[in-house]
Amino acid sequence: MADKSYLKDLILLRNDPSKVPFIRERARAGEMDAQYAMGLIYAEGRGVEIDLAQSHYWLSLAVAQGDRDAEQLRNIVGSQMTDEEYAISKRLRAGPLLGAVRAD
Repeated sequence: MADKSYLKDLILLRNDPSKVPFIRERARAGEMDAQYAMGLIYAEGRGVEIDLAQSHYWLSLAVAQGDRDAEQLRNIVGSQMTDEEYAISKRLRAGPLLGAVRAD
């Protein structure tokens, strides 16, 4: 991963919702590390409610850019998802890039 502070901020301020909008903005701009961070945020409920479909979606974007850590986390998240959550994630990935992602 590149030298970004997204993950450090999440560790230091585990449930700080004020970090999410900035990281989401960077993720929407295509930054792989921010996409991974958004996947982690939604997987663990760091400042947001746990949402495995959103987590899987963001991690899939990071995986598409070659992030192996995101691939491992996505596999873990995927093993915990219901069929409905997987279908939601699939719809998000099929839609306009990042356009369907809600802002919490």
